[in-house]
Amino acid sequence: MPSFLITRRAAAVAVVAALAAPLSALAQTPIKFQLDWRFEGPAALFLASAAKGYYKAAGLDVTIDAGNGSGGTVTRVAGGAYDMGFADMAALMEFHANNPEAPNKPIAVMMVYNNTPAAVLTLKKNGISKPADLNGKKLGAPGFDAGRKAFPIFAKANNISGVQWTSMDPPLRETMLVRGDIDAITGFSFTSLLNLEARGIKTEDIVVMPYPAHGVKLYGNAIIVSPKLLKENPAAVKAFLSAFLKGAKEVMAKPDDAIEFVKARDGIINVDLEKRRLRMAIDAVVASPDARAEGFGVVNPGRLALMASQVSDAFGTKTRIDPTAVWTDTMLPAKAELNVLPPAKR
Repeated sequence: MPSFLITRRAAAVAVVAALAAPLSALAQTPIKFQLDWRFEGPAALFLASAAKGYYKAAGLDVTIDAGNGSGGTVTRVAGGAYDMGFADMAALMEFHANNPEAPNKPIAVMMVYNNTPAAVLTLKKNGISKPADLNGKKLGAPGFDAGRKAFPIFAKANNISGVQWTSMDPPLRETMLVRGDIDAITGFSFTSLLNLEARGIKTEDIVVMPYPAHGVKLYGNAIIVSPKLLKENPAAVKAFLSAFLKGAKEVMAKPDDAIEFVKARDGIINVDLEKRRLRMAIDAVVASPDARAEGFGVVNPGRLALMASQVSDAFGTKTRIDPTAVWTDTMLPAKAELNVLPPAKR
């Protein structure tokens, strides 16, 4: 066969192949996404859709990076380094209120942790079994810790006063509690509990006081997005949320299996520990009774407004927080698609 015919045939095959290829393979919209923390169990909720190709099938080229705290995630999305992220709603509110002139304030578009994971943890040997026992005690946490920053709300709800704070880097928090340098700590329940166990403390010797169980119904972590992306490509935001839901539903149905996606990003994790962390996170803050009552992904306007007022007071923000400025439900998929929570345990 003449060479020019071979060339024309090859070109024709290439055209047919291109036409047959799915649109997502031809035009992938890049999305840079930052988590709130390291690659631990709860990160599987996001990593599953990447590993299974759900983002790609939705026409997205999603890059997921670890974070070092919700405050940093909010700042990086605001600064344009990331398009979307996963961050604590209180941290997002604080950024809005303290940076009223910022041109690119992120907006929350889907609630994932319906309840804050914040808790006070202590050891039974310290003689603290209830919030009232914290009066006059020494508490410790990093300065940016969500539980520490929201502690004034917890203290007001439980009539606590006279607390003295000690600051430290995150890796020292549980160590200082075990050593007896402080009486109690604040932290995410499913993080600090397992960290204490890793330091040789038995589960039955740990006292956990979750904020939601003691009168503090703050929302936790939400998916946030740059207003630039929201304005320029809302279809990409909607596609991300739909793809995320598909993977998250599968993770909640079989959480133990999903840890393989976390291990693929951090090969030195303790698999059994991260399985427990993921299960605890799902039970405590993702599929909590409040989440089941309100529905996954959404917020209750009255509850959000109350949180905005509480955070304004507790954090001492420069301006009052406008709850309508930090949240929009316009990107949420249909109610049926949001039905991702596993059956309630009996």
